[in-house]
Amino acid sequence: MTSGGGLGPPYAGYLYAYPHKSAYRPLLPAPPLADVWRGERTDALFLYLHLPFCETRCGFCNLFTRALPPAGQVGAYLRRLRAQARRVRDALHVAADGRAVTFARAAVGGGTPTYLDAGQLSTVFDIVDDVGGDDAGGGVPLSVETSPGTATADRLAVLVERGTTRVSLGVQSFLDAEAHAAGRPQRRADVERALDAIRAAGAPVLNLDLIYGIPGQTAATWERSLRAALTWEPEELYLYPLYVRPLTGLGRRAAASSGLPGGGAVHRPGDETDPAWDAQRLALYRQARDTLLGAGYRQESMRMFRRTGGPEAGPDTPVYSCQDDGMVGLGCGARSYTTHLHYSFDYAVGVGAVRRIIDEYLTAPAEIFDHAPVGYALDDVELRRRWVIKSLLRAEGLSDATYARRFGSLPADDLPRLRRLVDNGYATVDDHTLRLTPDGLELSDAIGQWLVSERVREAMTTRTMR
Repeated sequence: MTSGGGLGPPYAGYLYAYPHKSAYRPLLPAPPLADVWRGERTDALFLYLHLPFCETRCGFCNLFTRALPPAGQVGAYLRRLRAQARRVRDALHVAADGRAVTFARAAVGGGTPTYLDAGQLSTVFDIVDDVGGDDAGGGVPLSVETSPGTATADRLAVLVERGTTRVSLGVQSFLDAEAHAAGRPQRRADVERALDAIRAAGAPVLNLDLIYGIPGQTAATWERSLRAALTWEPEELYLYPLYVRPLTGLGRRAAASSGLPGGGAVHRPGDETDPAWDAQRLALYRQARDTLLGAGYRQESMRMFRRTGGPEAGPDTPVYSCQDDGMVGLGCGARSYTTHLHYSFDYAVGVGAVRRIIDEYLTAPAEIFDHAPVGYALDDVELRRRWVIKSLLRAEGLSDATYARRFGSLPADDLPRLRRLVDNGYATVDDHTLRLTPDGLELSDAIGQWLVSERVREAMTTRTMR
């Protein structure tokens, strides 16, 4: 199946960041962080801590994570994370030159942060407090990811006591057979037990992740998962189409067998996919969208739905905009960005490469934390394109006035192909704001890839993934 208007297949690739880490390259020489952040706004930052450990690696997962690390590695990682946090904090204060360094949002992800025990989680929050103080340790929205097997009462108690406002649980499917088909060994009884514990712990926001397009999934089984999720009245729901990516468990299985959607092909972003599978995923997406809208949820993006009447940010909650504000990532696998530079440590998906990078993080001289080793520098053209992509793929759309205040021009003048979205019925212009229609919103993955610049696309496709 191919989208109209020259967009290509509807599931070309999830563009959750622009540019994607696969476009990053070693920065030679690696610039000092104090120089990278000098002159940047530091009054509304996002703090992210990455914990690359899980009890198991799901078959669809292409995140930077290691399953069942050897004894002692988690403790060693936390010691290095604290050392990195202090050096980054010091660099930020030097760069700010007396201006405030404050955080508007914080998150702990991975991996599965709750793979750590309660004591280790307390250490993680000590590190959060050490970097962000009250801003990131109870004063701003703080999100933590968990899993059915690790959402235990003692761990959740630490999360809530230390200021977690949002707990995100990756369920993927409430049907055991579907979860197993996606390479996720779990039982529904464990999922229900985890949900009971999360609700009992009292975090204000519960998010559930569900996946559609799993082998063997039907409209009827998808409906059962959706209805099961809605019984818990989650404040947020994320719906993810299944992707089969190289070096993941499903990718390796698909390379050796034709038993998965796509006839066994392993797809990279931009590749043609199986038209029948594309059609199935679109049908399941529409089914879920209509179900959630009918249940009182509002759609924030292709993936995100928020329950109407749920907790809202208070008037004193700092506002964060990923288009305009920076992010400070800590930990191996975390991404950071300023206005002009996105950077991280090295990136990999394969098990062996991930282990090597973690080992390097644990053993390299501490001075490595004073620099940005790997990244991508955005020129003015790429800055404008990033703003367009990050704004347009949300339901609120792309405001001409906001863009003009930032860049002194109009988005359709800088990126004329945006007009084709209107011409093909994928977007409308209302009150000088370009918004995707329902037909456009469901094709967000295609539209996002369609808007990638040739320079970034070449960097993404020429890197050999490890």
